[in-house]
Amino acid sequence: MLNKPKVAIIMGSDSDYPVLENCIQVLNEFGVETIAMVSSAHRTPDKTAQFAKEAEEKGFEVIIAAAGKAAHLPGVIAAYTALPVIGLPIKSSMLDGLDSLFSIVQMPTGIPVATVAVNGSENAALLAVQILGVKYPELREKMHEYKKKMQDTVEQKNAKLQEKLGDIKYV
Repeated sequence: MLNKPKVAIIMGSDSDYPVLENCIQVLNEFGVETIAMVSSAHRTPDKTAQFAKEAEEKGFEVIIAAAGKAAHLPGVIAAYTALPVIGLPIKSSMLDGLDSLFSIVQMPTGIPVATVAVNGSENAALLAVQILGVKYPELREKMHEYKKKMQDTVEQKNAKLQEKLGDIKYV
């Protein structure tokens, strides 16, 4: 890849980092340049807005924004940038993350935020790779390979199950 694809991961709190470790790992495995930082929509709103406004000129192509509870971070970032924003709801101690999910998925018209499952950091990374794959054919090819490996793994597990079951067949 001549130009390396670049993703920013923004989390509302450093307590979100354990959820985001897999996200960072997946992006690294696909060869995507990644930065991660803490910025709060509520506690550091100016910093958050400034980052979102400058993200495109800094070469970022997708932003993953993780937040819990009120979870305004993805929407605030989406309000200030034309880049795709993927919202990652974080499971908090309250409502098992449904509060975060609803806050992120219910964006007003004109401020779209793609949303993955609560604590679904790997899917956030994979969605970012698929978005980048539109521009970077190498990433699209790696995604095809990734999906083929998943398919092969399922088929191997099925073969082992069938071997274990022997003549017993379930439909």
